Amino acid sequence: MMRYDLLVKGGTLVLPYHGEVRADVAVAGGRIVAMGEDLDVAGLGDGGEMIDAAGKVVLPGAVDAHFHLGIYRDLALDAYEETRSSLVGGATTVLSYFRTGQHYLGRTGPYETIFPEVLDAVAGRSWTDYGFHLAPMTAAQIEEIPALVAGHGVTSFKYYMFYKGFDLAANSRDARAFTMGDEYDLGHLYLIMEKLAATQAAHPGRRLSLSLHCEQSELMRVFIDRVRAGGGPQNLRAYSQARPPLTERLAIAEAAVLAEHTGVEINLLHLSSAEALQAAARTSARRETTLHHLCLDHDDLDARARPGGGLGGKVNPPIRTREHNEALWAGVADGRIDWVASDHACCLEEHKGDDLWPARPGFGGTALLYPVLFSEGHLRRGLPLTRIAEVASANPARAFGLWGRKGALAIGCDADLTVLDPELTRTVTADLLLSGQDHCPFEGLRVTGWPVATVVGGRVAFRDGKTSGEPSGSYLHR
Repeated sequence: MMRYDLLVKGGTLVLPYHGEVRADVAVAGGRIVAMGEDLDVAGLGDGGEMIDAAGKVVLPGAVDAHFHLGIYRDLALDAYEETRSSLVGGATTVLSYFRTGQHYLGRTGPYETIFPEVLDAVAGRSWTDYGFHLAPMTAAQIEEIPALVAGHGVTSFKYYMFYKGFDLAANSRDARAFTMGDEYDLGHLYLIMEKLAATQAAHPGRRLSLSLHCEQSELMRVFIDRVRAGGGPQNLRAYSQARPPLTERLAIAEAAVLAEHTGVEINLLHLSSAEALQAAARTSARRETTLHHLCLDHDDLDARARPGGGLGGKVNPPIRTREHNEALWAGVADGRIDWVASDHACCLEEHKGDDLWPARPGFGGTALLYPVLFSEGHLRRGLPLTRIAEVASANPARAFGLWGRKGALAIGCDADLTVLDPELTRTVTADLLLSGQDHCPFEGLRVTGWPVATVVGGRVAFRDGKTSGEPSGSYLHR
């Protein structure tokens, strides 16, 4: 008789690209080893564990492909507290962005030196498996791309179009103080793409890709100056006006021309508007949106702001309106959006404050990944559960070199899964999310459908609202 370490019994399994089936899942050695009806409980070895999933939905663990570990806080602390929050939302893998310059470690230098420090800080602290996308901020770092691919299994890189020649935080026309790098312009982007294309040719079996934050900085400068001089309320509505969808459209067009010329695969990150989605859909890029761009409205957040401030919802690109929310949901439904991520960046209330412009952008959301997709996507808008599993798990796994290990419930895959109670309704509070963040822009949202157990590598890491044991996530060499 086959021996199991874990048996998930009686649930409705959601199989991306295929459908739903009532079956049990057996786990041994951190992998799924059997799936079928009425697997024998006697197969559980000494110390084996069973999860009764009757009446529950069993989903492949989400791959939260847009994360920012350590952007504003100590990297080791952030890895512990924010991947813990991921378990609440059914995420079992996080792929975090990292760059040199201000924030993160707050310095520059070669990745040959810095990236091992990053890995050392996170090792033993992450509740989920994890990987990194790296941003070449200097000409020297561009030259490191082949070594990062071959030596560390980094298959995805990033360029921030809105840093191009303009430091928005300091309202300066020179971004070098922020990036601690060289000329960070379209020439720099072209050199990244050129190097990545050459590296891709040497690794034909992998998908190497460049992820892009698409907001056009020169236009943003014009609109920011107008909004600041206009005398109106400096709130989240003003922030959206200062970084309007036009800046997304133009940046997407710029990136697409260079990608087509060089042949590089690109990912267009956190699309926030109907216009951005329309522009992105005309390219061959893979496309991402976020929970907050699907669900939040700047006027709602401004109306809920405490007297004198309330900029917890400041994020780049900005929160838009309900009309943009619905346009993006339509893109999730019809396939123009490939995956949904949290863009999780733990940012405390003290770093938001009452003044729009120096307030730090970003906030957490990883704990809401499956809950919001299930509640707002499946229950409210009728998205099939298979589509939910595809945009949360399978599609990002395929895009970032994890398919075959992550993103599916299948024999031989890593035993990463979450058991979701489709009737459990909770109102979102900051405390519920098990994050280090002391506020949440989703606060007050009633959500139906929450994970009651999350399994990482065959180990139950989260159950009934609490973590179990200690962090055991591993670095993913992709």
